[in-house]
Amino acid sequence: MDENDGLSVIGSQQKGGRNLGRENTRGLLICYTGNGKGKTSAALGTLMRAHGRGLKVAMLQFIKRKNSKFGEHITAEELGVEITPLGDGFSWCSEDLEKDRLFALECWETCKDKILNGDYDMIILDEITYPITFGWLDAGDVLEIIQKRPKWMHVIITGRDANEQLIQASDTVTEMLEIKHHYKSGIKQQLGIER
Repeated sequence: MDENDGLSVIGSQQKGGRNLGRENTRGLLICYTGNGKGKTSAALGTLMRAHGRGLKVAMLQFIKRKNSKFGEHITAEELGVEITPLGDGFSWCSEDLEKDRLFALECWETCKDKILNGDYDMIILDEITYPITFGWLDAGDVLEIIQKRPKWMHVIITGRDANEQLIQASDTVTEMLEIKHHYKSGIKQQLGIER
């Protein structure tokens, strides 16, 4: 028996002989948080699984610069998967926090449109916890939009220090716990690991 027998796909593609369609799907809110490495990587793994099942997916990145070309961007282009860096590389040591705040607000406007337009089966809000923690986005406002999404849409949020409102509203929360990190022993970013 084929392992795909009886499995359905939300998107337009059919696999396993049947497609139950969006109307039979309950979209999940998933949160990957914590101080350990792997939050974005976990979201990318889920994105790949969903894309493989014919779901229409998009990842919107709050921190990575608009012109970024990390490994995931190169692979996404090759596969026809939408991964869009919308930030300006802001961080807690930024020299222009007001500019960074405006980038975060602009990014959120793009996210809102994609969440509410009904075209997608899965949206990933990569590193959205940071602009919430910095007070640039209101967690209640973010949740309000997420709760208005089409009922079939899965939303994944990533980033350290996820707001308690987001944690409580999520169906699945995974906390990445740092035990050891190569940065702390002086090993810099590695091609294919961080970029």
